[in-house]
Amino acid sequence: MRHRVVALCLDGLVAFDLTAPAQAFQLAAKPGGEPLYDFSTCSPDGGAVQTTSGFSVTPAADLGALRRAQTIVVPGYAAIFTPPPAEALDALRAAARRGARLISICTGAFGLAHAGALDGRRATTHWAWAEQLARRFPAVDVDPDALFVDEGEVLTSAGLSAGIDLSLHVIRRDFGAEVGERVARHMVAPPHRDGGQAQFFKPELPPPSGSLEPTRRWAAERLDEPLDVAAMSRHAGVSPRTFARRFRAETGTTPLQWLLTQRVLEARRLLEATDLPVEEIAWRVGFATAASLRDHFRRATATTPTAYRRSFQPA
Repeated sequence: MRHRVVALCLDGLVAFDLTAPAQAFQLAAKPGGEPLYDFSTCSPDGGAVQTTSGFSVTPAADLGALRRAQTIVVPGYAAIFTPPPAEALDALRAAARRGARLISICTGAFGLAHAGALDGRRATTHWAWAEQLARRFPAVDVDPDALFVDEGEVLTSAGLSAGIDLSLHVIRRDFGAEVGERVARHMVAPPHRDGGQAQFFKPELPPPSGSLEPTRRWAAERLDEPLDVAAMSRHAGVSPRTFARRFRAETGTTPLQWLLTQRVLEARRLLEATDLPVEEIAWRVGFATAASLRDHFRRATATTPTAYRRSFQPA
């Protein structure tokens, strides 16, 4: 029998979070073309749900479909701080008790969290909402950087396209790499994607206020120079100890960590906007060697400079 997958559609549905796994699972087939999954949809009352894209979706069934599902997908939805209907939460808990696999896409992780399915587990969601997930559900070990997290019978993914990554991972896990790669080729998606969510957002710079802001601006214009706390404190006209204390008070970080962040940010800009070799970029942003740049870049973004350029440099 085909593996039965049912997506639970909640009001405020993110349409892409539904269609991405639907497309992936529907494409998974044996070499002769026989489908390996039966993908369907449901809503708490079986009725239509509004999407965040301005149109409605009418699922095929009500919550009764979850009783027969082997895998349940909870796509992202808008009202993440309000618990879904009690009957939907009960259905998710009942499915978990009988051993069904639970998957969330993007903010669908909040639906699983409201049901208690993520308690004591590692999980992820869209990076913009990861802090809220961790704050509202302290029993969940939130990884804000992961593209997806596989905890066995409970799997969560980051935002939007990360739902494709997770769906391909599940297909590979269920039926092997060959099937997963056939689906990836059809979807024009990489079978495996480098890095984590950190490569898709850039930390905000400290606000331009505070007595040390001129020194930060001065340092940011000289990243290729061998800057250190002593040089920065001389520019600010204070002792290194006073400088370090005031710098942390103003920015929430140390001067050296701030410098590393600025150097990685500038490296990202150069990787996106130029064809300069990695070795020259390393020199321009103040890293002594390309190896040093690669090490700090991977720590900051969970990917390599080459992979980052491949993903983000315009064609």
